[in-house]
Amino acid sequence: MSEQTNVKELEKVVIRFSGDSGDGMQLAGNLFSNISAAIGNEISTFPDYPAEIRAPQGTLGGVSGFQVHIGKGVYTPGDKADVLVAMNPAALKTNTKYVKPNAVVIIDTDSFQKNDLEKAAFLTEDPFKELNMNSVQVVPVAITSLVKDSLADSGLDNKTILRCKNMFALGLICWLFDRPLDQAAHLLKNKFAKKPSVLEANIKVMTDGYNYGNNIHASVSTYRIETKSAKKGFYTDVNGNRATALGLIAASEKSGLPLFLGSYPITPASDILHELAK
Repeated sequence: MSEQTNVKELEKVVIRFSGDSGDGMQLAGNLFSNISAAIGNEISTFPDYPAEIRAPQGTLGGVSGFQVHIGKGVYTPGDKADVLVAMNPAALKTNTKYVKPNAVVIIDTDSFQKNDLEKAAFLTEDPFKELNMNSVQVVPVAITSLVKDSLADSGLDNKTILRCKNMFALGLICWLFDRPLDQAAHLLKNKFAKKPSVLEANIKVMTDGYNYGNNIHASVSTYRIETKSAKKGFYTDVNGNRATALGLIAASEKSGLPLFLGSYPITPASDILHELAK
């Protein structure tokens, strides 16, 4: 990393990926979360699904998001984001209230044209001024154009190429937080094992996104988050429902009181815990 890069050390940080429901923000967020967990960060995530099913592209009702809180002493998905990836104006407008005043906001400038702004119900051609987001650090990137250039010789159709935009954003975020791309590539190989051409395209675009970050190092701060070496063992992710169930079981075991499903006791709780552990 260049000596000119301004590196900020943080104990924990909140990143929010946001775009249309077809932009792959859930996948990008999940991959970044798993990478961060693998190198020793504590994480907590919150997927945010569209308000409407198959809403028109670029509209407010079709925005999909994924928020991850990483660092040390992380117990919730976080409140407001330190970094927002907004793939279109609707994503920016929907998430304004979830962004800190001095946050880094990465946008795909190819998706911030006049027509895109109108779809998101903007009245002017300056969305940041209109939303009163004057203190955020905007990182404008022509993600769509760069992805098309990256995969121009891939032989893939345009629709498949555009589906790789989320990997460019992921690569850029991995650069921003100094995440290892080899870990991301390993996760992608597991997901696209049966689609080698798609796998190759995703890894190439992700790498290009990372390298693009290196090229703009003088214009945006990067972050270093404290990590710790993970102890060897078996690990699992826990969603809210499962965590609630485990908490109720633990309370039943410690108190000696039965759990009830409606009016029916479901004891012993240890039997339920054994089933959940399978």
